[in-house]
Amino acid sequence: MAGASLIQLPSIESALALAGNYEENLKLIGRHTGASVALRGQELLISGTQNQVDRASQIVHSLEELWSHGKNVYSTDIQAAIQALDTHRENDLHELQRDTVAKTRRGEEIRAKTFRQRQYIQALRTDDLIFCTGPAGTGKTFLAVVVAVQALLANQFEKIILTRPAVEAGEKLGFLPGDLQQKVNPYLRPLYDAINEFIDSEKVPGLIERGIIEVAPLAYMRGRTLNNAFVIVDEAQNTTPAQMKMVLTRLGFRSRMVITGDMTQTDLLPSQQSGLAVALRILKGVEGIAFSEFTQKDVVRHSLVQRIVAAYEKYEQ
Repeated sequence: MAGASLIQLPSIESALALAGNYEENLKLIGRHTGASVALRGQELLISGTQNQVDRASQIVHSLEELWSHGKNVYSTDIQAAIQALDTHRENDLHELQRDTVAKTRRGEEIRAKTFRQRQYIQALRTDDLIFCTGPAGTGKTFLAVVVAVQALLANQFEKIILTRPAVEAGEKLGFLPGDLQQKVNPYLRPLYDAINEFIDSEKVPGLIERGIIEVAPLAYMRGRTLNNAFVIVDEAQNTTPAQMKMVLTRLGFRSRMVITGDMTQTDLLPSQQSGLAVALRILKGVEGIAFSEFTQKDVVRHSLVQRIVAAYEKYEQ
């Protein structure tokens, strides 16, 4: 039996927020439900069988918390809505949509877009040691920096320490021009980019000079005790077991440490074990450690990235 539904949207802004770039969101809802979903100005027309129309309408209405306020809807929001509807977690979905973690300097709201991201953010706010693994584009490092900067601005910690193994540089680091900071900057660029979303880039050098933000290769953590600091260890799949043990035992009083990595993108030699893989096996049952594991469904970059990750996962099985 054929059916149709007409949803009147409150403004052009809400219509654009729901539709997404090139109406990608409407196409995604259509692919999932089998319904035809078309936008005509501020009117959303849904047609198909009655079941298809009902399902598509349910998804659209479950996203109303976002589009009704002109907040952009992403493919991950649609997937979260579908998951919530299938598992009767509508209340959790509304909390997910309402929880703003931070605002960038441009006024853009940062929020979790998947249930796993929300669990990760909750762990970042409360646990002393967090491991987060998953593919590129899932927000592992970015969300850690977001929570770290908010905690620093709220005086919960005295400093942020950002570190990663400079495996890609190998022994060539010494041949690069400039001082240590200039040599490691290319390897720490993603961390700087995330910080610059919240702190004026002109102020960052001063914060680094005063030691409030410290950016250094992992090797420079040896022999230290990291007190009253929010520590982010990025690209941890490139650590050796000895390096991982070293950095984990640096955790000091009133500190929090986040270890992030993607086990599918290691730059270690084939004969070398990843310190991240070893740590996950050894520490899995240790009380007080939080573990977050993202999948390709948590990718929040361009929707094509999610399909690329899925294709590689299928190929590598």
